[in-house]
Amino acid sequence: MNPSVLNEREDMFNVKVDVEYTKKTSPGLTKEVIEEISKSKDEPAWMFEHRLKCLRIFETWHEPRFGVDIADLKVDEIVAYLKPDAQKARSWDDVPKEIKEAFEKLGIPEAERKILAGVGAQYDSETVYQNIKEELESIGVVFLDMDTALRKYPDMVKDHFMKVVKPTLHKYAALHGAVWSGGSFVYVPKGVKVPLPLQGYFMMGAPGAGQFEHTLIIADEGSEVTYIEGCSAPRYNILNLHAGAVEILVRKGAKVKYITIQNWSKNTYNLNTKIAIVEEEGIMEWVSGSFGSFKTMLYPATMLKGKGGTGNFLSVTYAGKGQHLDTGAKMIHLAPFTTSVVDARSISSGGGWAFYRGLLHISEKARHSRSTVRCSSLMLDNRSRADTLPIIEVMNNESDVGHEARIGRISDEQIFYLMSRGLNEQQARELIVRGFFEPIIKELPLEYAVELNRLVSLEMESSIG
Repeated sequence: MNPSVLNEREDMFNVKVDVEYTKKTSPGLTKEVIEEISKSKDEPAWMFEHRLKCLRIFETWHEPRFGVDIADLKVDEIVAYLKPDAQKARSWDDVPKEIKEAFEKLGIPEAERKILAGVGAQYDSETVYQNIKEELESIGVVFLDMDTALRKYPDMVKDHFMKVVKPTLHKYAALHGAVWSGGSFVYVPKGVKVPLPLQGYFMMGAPGAGQFEHTLIIADEGSEVTYIEGCSAPRYNILNLHAGAVEILVRKGAKVKYITIQNWSKNTYNLNTKIAIVEEEGIMEWVSGSFGSFKTMLYPATMLKGKGGTGNFLSVTYAGKGQHLDTGAKMIHLAPFTTSVVDARSISSGGGWAFYRGLLHISEKARHSRSTVRCSSLMLDNRSRADTLPIIEVMNNESDVGHEARIGRISDEQIFYLMSRGLNEQQARELIVRGFFEPIIKELPLEYAVELNRLVSLEMESSIG
């Protein structure tokens, strides 16, 4: 492909705009920085104390002893909070021109008009746009940015905030708890089924900054909701950090589908934490597409706490030149008759490294449980690397567990066959990769499936050069 055409297509995701900021903390993580963040948000005292508690944990906790090498990540050089000069708007027309331009290049609000029930858009540390269809609001569905939810529903937020993702989980969960800003709060009342997805889109715009959004979803008994998380950032020659957190509560008989399409720039460390707790007969589905970032550690966890609960995890990871993506899933069976399926697929090219790291734990109490784990990795050249580390712990003799792992390369025979049918080599490779990714593409709304295919094409063209 003509390099100029490729650069033009890459620029679609490399959106840079000139944005003014009304507040920008000093680099690093100190008590003074946290106090500045909390005061600027006019938070209740308990949240400020929570931030300080998390700071103390962060300062004393060791670095993760697994995953990617983060020796080059200097938290004391990261700007934790940047507030763009924009008031949160419910009308897209009220969003500042520069920020609106950035999101419109990424397909927002076009997707909102076509396929979404509500959208929240965050630029750096603050939400700049939040809206939900009136008919959903009228039946009790709550979809707010976290800062607004903290003011409007203080007791509900206090009862659930970082009770699932605990600050003692790991060092970067504590970091998140200390400097979190923005994110989404979703509450779906009993028996309500939200017909269209909600979406939160998170964009980093400044070099050397961090984004620490917090998403809390509560699906009450018998309810259903789909939430789509989109992530993007422009390329810079300085490291950025993303350390968000997602907490999901799936009540009895409820169903939550959480879809992630992340295309962070290749200067971003993505150290996100996601955990769902599933009660009796509840269903939790994770669908994840990871393409961007310099280095990633991401392992969404499902705690099957109630009898008959279900957890499904479907992911695709693409590690290209200079990328090390360490991803996977955790399925924790804590109750009888629970079911889980993990289908994790990765592709590495151009010297990239894709690593699957997963945990399946079936406790002694989780009798008559069933689980299937499938890990598939495809390497597109001899410079790339793929590894799988599935850990399986079964603590009773009355459960059914299956595991399958496959690592391989695209064979010359496959390429030859497709080229003999009229495709060139690049088209042949791309067709094989699309087939490999097909299960996740089928799970996405049409517009997002098209976007994922565009990302696949872009990565393939970049790797082939």
